[in-house]
Amino acid sequence: MNLPVYIAKNLIKGNKKAFSTFILRVSILATTISVAAMIVALSFINGFQQVVAEKIFHFWGHVRVQHYEPLKSTIAEASPIYRVDSVENNLRKNKSIQSFAPYANKSAILKNAGLIEGVLVKGIDNSYPLEKIDQFLVKGKWPSLISNDTANEIALSSFTANQLNIEVGESILIYFIQENGELPKTRKLTISGIYKTGIDVYDKVYAIGNLRMIQKLNDWDSSTVGGYEIDLVDVTQMEKNAEEIYNQLPAGWNAISLKQLSPEIFDWLELQNTNKAILIIVMIIIASINLITCLLILILERTNMIAMLKAMGAKENAIQQIFIYYGTWISFRGIGFGTILGLGICYLQQYTKFIKLNEEAYYIDAAPVAVDYTQVILIALFTLSLSMLILVVPSIISRKINPSKALQFR
Repeated sequence: MNLPVYIAKNLIKGNKKAFSTFILRVSILATTISVAAMIVALSFINGFQQVVAEKIFHFWGHVRVQHYEPLKSTIAEASPIYRVDSVENNLRKNKSIQSFAPYANKSAILKNAGLIEGVLVKGIDNSYPLEKIDQFLVKGKWPSLISNDTANEIALSSFTANQLNIEVGESILIYFIQENGELPKTRKLTISGIYKTGIDVYDKVYAIGNLRMIQKLNDWDSSTVGGYEIDLVDVTQMEKNAEEIYNQLPAGWNAISLKQLSPEIFDWLELQNTNKAILIIVMIIIASINLITCLLILILERTNMIAMLKAMGAKENAIQQIFIYYGTWISFRGIGFGTILGLGICYLQQYTKFIKLNEEAYYIDAAPVAVDYTQVILIALFTLSLSMLILVVPSIISRKINPSKALQFR
């Protein structure tokens, strides 16, 4: 049998009451916690970025085609553009586009029982893929999207409904703001549904209505819209696809990605990658220091054993290998237990949602989880590789032990 392996196994199976056994368990526990923390943190941050981005994309698509107005606010009414068959045909033929639908916005003031609230009504028609926003619907249904002149329904956010103390099925007066100082146009609409995205910039601003209603209020015909909302097949190609779409548009039109429209949200999501890096570095440092400390204590406790082996003619490399095997065993146990613990916490959160969040601050009410098994494997491999590198440091100390001096005080 290989002598270093044999001795390392006996050290591992040694006296259960020895101080080194306690240090061994602490070391395995610390490695377990470090690996589990990295898996949980990365999975939670991945899930957070994914869920928040999906909420934004589902409500407003990936790319907007509208009139070119670089200085206008992103939540202002869009200037009208005319539907062009050639443009829509190009959008249909574009394989990077999953779907597209026309829309128009209209500023309005809602009034109910003396309470008032300002909104931007987003008008859509029956070509709009409602299934992508069905997840936001809390009560009732979406407004009827039939293109006729009798559209009289609107969906409000839960924030706006609470501010106005109004429920589904009730009627509300809406004053639509007109340009050039004209008197507002008043409509009495029925609340068809209430939705909640959890994103303040949407819930506090938008209401959903019928596109034809907006066209009538603006004295537009059916061929005039505010723009097109486009959903892409591959979100990672958003900027590239937006540029390709722009190159096929008439002069005076613009194709702008949602990252450009809401840079503050995406910058905030991107900042989470920094949090990932900081956490991983901290956990790796903790695991590394812990492993080095464990082996140093073991070497100091086994000084006489090392001296005896040297006196009996054992080679330096063989003695060093004993502690490398010992540290490797600690690393494998810690990584294995840590992976099981980390994935266990992730799946528990996925099914029970026991970790809650402040939705006003984080846009979601429970910590989302997205386990990336590639990341899990990389964490395990990186931790193991780093451990192997670190193990060389304390094991070199065993080379410095002088057998004559060590055995003198035996």
